[in-house]
Amino acid sequence: MDRQTMLIASLCLLVISAGFIESCYGYTFRVGGKDGWVVDPRESYNHWAERNRFQVNDSLVFKYKKGLDSVMVVNEEAYHKCNKTNPTETLNDDNPVFKFKRSGPFYFISGHGQKCENGEKLIVVVMAVRHHVSIVNSTTTAPPTPAIAAPAPEVAPSAMLHATDGTETGAPAPAISGVASAGSVGLMWGLCLGLILVLKEF
Repeated sequence: MDRQTMLIASLCLLVISAGFIESCYGYTFRVGGKDGWVVDPRESYNHWAERNRFQVNDSLVFKYKKGLDSVMVVNEEAYHKCNKTNPTETLNDDNPVFKFKRSGPFYFISGHGQKCENGEKLIVVVMAVRHHVSIVNSTTTAPPTPAIAAPAPEVAPSAMLHATDGTETGAPAPAISGVASAGSVGLMWGLCLGLILVLKEF
């Protein structure tokens, strides 16, 4: 293998590796944008969540004054009733971070005083990771596997691309997170190898 071919192969490997690293780490979003985690934000938390697209390995950071608030991860029933008695997880740290390790809906409420009852709560729907495209036979009656986990009744993930208004701490989320698509990686390798073979002819 000559020097030029080795250089192209190295560049291809670098690009593919960067794609894997990016998909594994995700992005960080500041809940509520500039307002942070407060009782009366300028934009409701669920409206803020609808404008963004969340994927596995993305994270939320809750900004508030230490000791004056907290965040509880709860189920859907506890979310609607502002029930603080049995949370799945409680975040009491200064500007705590919550990382999404699975797809589906997540429910967050304030664990401080009556703040949840006054509207300080949030639903986030994390998009499902698609590893391959499902092919459905026309004779079968089963519907195709959905690409997005079923959302909670009062919020749905935005079908638009991730919107940024300078309030998030991360860049726009890619179309696929978690692990890189095997088909995409194969296509990239195929293009690289094809380019190498073409150059070897010259």
